[in-house]
Amino acid sequence: MVAADRVYYDLMQAASGGDSVEIPFPSYCPERRFQLAGAEMRIGRRSPSRGLEPEIDLTGPPTDPGISRLHAVLIATTDGWAILDPGSANGTQVNGTDMPTNQQIPLRDGDRISLGAWTTITVHSG
Repeated sequence: MVAADRVYYDLMQAASGGDSVEIPFPSYCPERRFQLAGAEMRIGRRSPSRGLEPEIDLTGPPTDPGISRLHAVLIATTDGWAILDPGSANGTQVNGTDMPTNQQIPLRDGDRISLGAWTTITVHSG
């Protein structure tokens, strides 16, 4: 489930100081659900000019400007799903902890992936 997260947004605003003041929190951002399937699912923003069509397309509306074209990848493992950040511009957090680049982090039911300026993806099994 993908949603705008006001608490995460406020934390990012405080951490970045004045740099992100011009990025407003969206007044309306409906929750979206994506079914996890296949060997991997890319998270990012669609870019026809670059040939990017992520399975979890966070183009919007509203578009979170802090999300990279290819921000992260969910990878199916024998134990469930894992996430990998291949080097996004603004990083990714799992349950409030910054992820290292190019390292798979296993996910469990209820884990929260935070990325961009306000986007949080909550993983639900079943």
